[in-house]
Amino acid sequence: MSTAIITGASRGLGLALARALARRGWTLAIDARGERELEFAAAELSELTDVTAVAGDVSDPWHREVLLARAGTSINLLVNNASLLKGPSADPRAPQPELARYPISDLQRVLSVNVLAPLALVQAALPLMPDGAAVINITSDAAVEPYEGWGGYGASKAALDQLSAILAAEQPRLRVYAVDPGDMRTRMHQEAFPGDDISDRPPPEDSVPGLLALIDGARPSGRYSARQLASASSSGEVVS
Repeated sequence: MSTAIITGASRGLGLALARALARRGWTLAIDARGERELEFAAAELSELTDVTAVAGDVSDPWHREVLLARAGTSINLLVNNASLLKGPSADPRAPQPELARYPISDLQRVLSVNVLAPLALVQAALPLMPDGAAVINITSDAAVEPYEGWGGYGASKAALDQLSAILAAEQPRLRVYAVDPGDMRTRMHQEAFPGDDISDRPPPEDSVPGLLALIDGARPSGRYSARQLASASSSGEVVS
């Protein structure tokens, strides 16, 4: 039986992927910062598969240690999905600040969650991952496009992209993917555009087939678009 760790799995893309894997019989270890939402997610998923849920902050070493211990002795998939859009001092009702006004303490927090925590989790999980196991780091087009106001988040995802590429070069026995899920109708995306109507964005479930194509397939390590993978899979095209 295959085991997956998915961070940030109480809602959005993390929960959508967890549901898909649960239907396939994967054993799941999931986490999220919000305990109540995580409890609801775990209760739903437990009707389909074995699931353990650990509430906490993925940037906390103790939390990561507990999550790894609950996952068991063999991890076939690690999905670093948990992300932070803004730092703690940011006004949730306001757009993200430009870099000239970006508090350094906020940037340190964003980098801690979006870059350092995924790497730390990979480092801890490596001894438990068999050959051919997969690491999926959820990135963003903000990592490669210079959107105004996205300097903090975009810089963190650019760092995650490069981290993924180097990890792939150093760990050829694993499949290491940086995956851009595309725009999604999620709470985080709404927080990025306070007051705007984002109902035209597709739901996170639309990005899941692309992730499953990587999990199920034998594509080489690299950076992929989940939407392109999903489209290619449905049409029989090859994405490399």
